[in-house]
Amino acid sequence: MSDVEIKRVTDDFSVSGQLFAEDFKTLAEMGTRAVICNRPEGEGADQPTFVELERAAAEAGLSLTALPVVSGKITDEQAAEFAALLRSLPKPVHAFCRSGMRSTTLWTLAHAGSHPLPELLELARGAGYDLSSLARRIANKGRVPTDAPYAEHEVVVVGGGAAGISVASSLLARDPSLDVAVIDPAETHYYQPGWTLVGGGVFDSAVTVKSMASVLPKGVQWIKQAVAAFEPEQDAVILEGCRVVKYRKLIVCPGLKLNWQGVAGLEDTLGRNGVTSNYRYDLAPYTWKLVSQLNSGRALFTQPPMPIKCAGAPQKAMYLSGDAWYRRGVLKNIEIEFYNAGPVLFGVEAYVPALMEYVARYNASLNFGHRLVAVDGPARVATFEHKDEAGNVQRLEREFDMMHVTPPQQAPDFIRVSALADAAGWVDVDQTRLRHKQFENIFALGDVTNAPNAKTAAAARKQAPVVAQNLLADLGHSVSRAIYDGYGSCPLTVERGKVVLAEFGYGGKLLPSFPSWLLNGKRPTRLAWLLKERILPAVYWKAMLRGREWMAAPEAVRAES
Repeated sequence: MSDVEIKRVTDDFSVSGQLFAEDFKTLAEMGTRAVICNRPEGEGADQPTFVELERAAAEAGLSLTALPVVSGKITDEQAAEFAALLRSLPKPVHAFCRSGMRSTTLWTLAHAGSHPLPELLELARGAGYDLSSLARRIANKGRVPTDAPYAEHEVVVVGGGAAGISVASSLLARDPSLDVAVIDPAETHYYQPGWTLVGGGVFDSAVTVKSMASVLPKGVQWIKQAVAAFEPEQDAVILEGCRVVKYRKLIVCPGLKLNWQGVAGLEDTLGRNGVTSNYRYDLAPYTWKLVSQLNSGRALFTQPPMPIKCAGAPQKAMYLSGDAWYRRGVLKNIEIEFYNAGPVLFGVEAYVPALMEYVARYNASLNFGHRLVAVDGPARVATFEHKDEAGNVQRLEREFDMMHVTPPQQAPDFIRVSALADAAGWVDVDQTRLRHKQFENIFALGDVTNAPNAKTAAAARKQAPVVAQNLLADLGHSVSRAIYDGYGSCPLTVERGKVVLAEFGYGGKLLPSFPSWLLNGKRPTRLAWLLKERILPAVYWKAMLRGREWMAAPEAVRAES
């Protein structure tokens, strides 16, 4: 069984956070007969698809029903539908979401008319969920007061990923007296840049994860819930359960959403039939398993339309796989094909010549303008759409023995539908100050912004001090501001032991961190590999997340400028 904790509300009903395939057998052994999924697809990077879970439930002899609910937006109709499911499904019933909060809330609202309010609150509290803020809604059948906040903080950070923890730490490193709260429901924090090396057989996946509690900076208030909506005119964030958090300054950095549903059939076959992705924690080890076992056949690697998290990651998977096959002496038996929805191998031309040498070394076929649209896992066939210069769309089917998929990506749903988003759904910021263009007390950084920089952890490392400095200047705690130059870094692992260290800013301007005599970023070097494998993980855990701005301190300018 995974680390998920089963929390019993009554003898006939239990809840938990995200379930995984192995958990259904355990639930069946505990006597559970039916399961309800209250989590929408694609909420988190480590979230299995409903299809995967449905298959696991069936194998365990359990029914699995989907009643997806967006955090903080439980309607009366959904509560009534949940009540109907409880009446019709065989008992005991188990329900799950991201943390168990939504499922517990649904159960409580479903019983609001038949059980005394104190009893419902006590049962929920016994399972570890404080629903006292919902008392008025429970008593009044869905009427939720949102005019009074349950919390107020000087600075509120939405998101506990690389950007969120880093900016909170940078703020407190400058002014330890600040009242800072971080909102994130996740129990775990991932070093996502390491997943490429997991898929390449270099790292064990365990080294890329720590508990959220262990990486939060000292002095931060952790609000362990999901954000449902924003009310920027009222300086308020709405949480699941319709709770309200008020702020003086808001920093938005929840990352992005992996849209697995954007490719037909992909959900049905992830983690099986030779289909994998280093973009998910639990699938990266499967990548290495496939690479290790493949001795002949065709291997496909895909890249969706931009923007995506770490644009070099799709081809890094290709290079590390090709290198493994080269070292084992089986590369001559394997066809490597790279399908990129974009028009070029890499967006900064200076690094392309070195990359093309490795494309030639692994005899990889490059196919630009090809977007993956469907996967038939059992048949092992991938379907691509290609648009020619005249705008005609053609479909191409390719059989495969292994396929590494990079999913389409977009801003999280609660961002895309908010007043903070631009027309494409990303948080609309000034690209140098990282301040929202409309709401002056809101900043954003990381993958969720519409700034035209690479969406990498290295970018967040540079952005966090900029936001911290500018926010403190707004509060009158500093006389200087900072400018973000678009810096991003992509250590392109072209073989085991060598990396092309691409470092660049806005407009593709090269921004090397080291002199060329020490590290030539345009060529593959062992020093860059050492940086990627040994130094950067330590910098991430011990410096970046702790507000120690090694080679990341921003250039300050006078506040009045």
